[in-house]
Amino acid sequence: MGMVGGSMDAFIGGVHRIAAAMDGEIELVCGAFSSSPEKSKATGEALYLPAERVYGSFEEMILKEKQLPEGERMDFVSIVTPNHVHFPPAKLALENGFHVVCDKPLTHDTADAEALVKVVEESGLIFCLTHNYTGYPMVKEAKHLIKSGALGTIRKVVVEYPQGWLSTLVEATGQKQASWRTDPARSGAAGGLGDIGTHAENLAEYITGLRITEVCADLTIFVEGRQLDDDANVLLRFDNGAKGILQNSQICNGEENDLNIRVYGEYGGLEWNQMEPNTLIHKTQEGVRILRTGKGNLSEAAQVHTRTPAGHPEGYLEAFANLYRNFAFALRARWEGKKQDPLYDFPTVYDGIRGMKFIDTVLTSDKTETKWTKFLD
Repeated sequence: MGMVGGSMDAFIGGVHRIAAAMDGEIELVCGAFSSSPEKSKATGEALYLPAERVYGSFEEMILKEKQLPEGERMDFVSIVTPNHVHFPPAKLALENGFHVVCDKPLTHDTADAEALVKVVEESGLIFCLTHNYTGYPMVKEAKHLIKSGALGTIRKVVVEYPQGWLSTLVEATGQKQASWRTDPARSGAAGGLGDIGTHAENLAEYITGLRITEVCADLTIFVEGRQLDDDANVLLRFDNGAKGILQNSQICNGEENDLNIRVYGEYGGLEWNQMEPNTLIHKTQEGVRILRTGKGNLSEAAQVHTRTPAGHPEGYLEAFANLYRNFAFALRARWEGKKQDPLYDFPTVYDGIRGMKFIDTVLTSDKTETKWTKFLD
C-alpha cells in the first residue's frame, strides 16, 4: 500500500494504517503524506519507511512507483486526504494501473465523481470507498436478516447520526478537523450532510437493499459564522414504497457519534446502534430477541466479519479493517484468476456516486418550495 495524505498530525490517516495492518494482509511501503514535502518526509521517518519511498507529492509517488519492478512497487493507493484532494490522486493512480482505496465522500463534487466512475470502469481496477460502518458484524447480520425475508416487506426506515462537537464555532480556533470540514473549498457544497449524512444514507441503503428515490429536506446552519450546514432533517421515499426519516446533526450538544438505524417491516423490526455495536435487536409483536456478536446462531456474513470471542467489543477500527481485508482478498482473487467471495464485500465507487447525488438532491430539496425532490440519479 502507498498512502496519499495521513501525516502524523492527521486523524484518519492513522486509522487507515492501523486498519490496513490488522490482518497482516497489507504492508505500507510508501507514501506522500502531506502537501508539504517536509511534513511528508517527517511522517515517513516516524513510520520507519526508507527515505527513497517517501515522496513530496502524490504525482511523484505514483509515477516513480510505476517505474519499479512488479513485486517491488506498491499494489494500490490509499487516499486519506480532505475531500477536495480525493479525485486527482485517485484518477492518476487508476490511469497508471494502481487499484484504489479512498476515504468518503467520493469526491469534492458530483462532476468529479461521475468522471471518476468512468475512469474506474475504463481501467477495470478495484476501487473501495471506506464507508466503514458497513464493516460491523451486526450490520452484516441486519442486512442478512432483511434479505432472507425475516422482516417481510420493509415499510419504514429511521436512520440518525447526531454529533455535538461543532456546537460552537470550533473552526475559528484553528482546530484542523473542524477547519477543513466547514470550508466549502475543501469540504464541498455540504457540511454535516456530506461528512456524516452520507454515512446515514449509505447505511440505510446497504442494510435494507433499497434505494432512495425522493427526499424532502430541511438544512440549517445553527452556529453563527459557519459557512456550511450543521443540521439536516430529511424525509425519504424508497423504491419499494417504504418511507423513511434521516437526520444528521453536529450541534446536538453532548452527543458523540450516535449513528443508529431502525428498520421496520410487516413481520418485525431491527435496531442497531454503533455505540453499542455488538448488539442487534430484533423486535416483533410477540417479543424482543437480542442478537450478539460472536454467538454461533448468526449468519455466515456476520461470522466472517467477527474478530473476537463473544463479549469483546467489535469496534470502529475492526470495522475499518474488515474493509481493508476484504479489499485485499479481492486483489488476491484477481491475481489468482478467481472470483471474489461475495461474503467479503466492501463499498465501491458506485456507493460513492450515490452519496454525491444524495448530497445534490438534498441541497436542491432544501432550496425549493416543492415538497418532494426526485433523487438526481
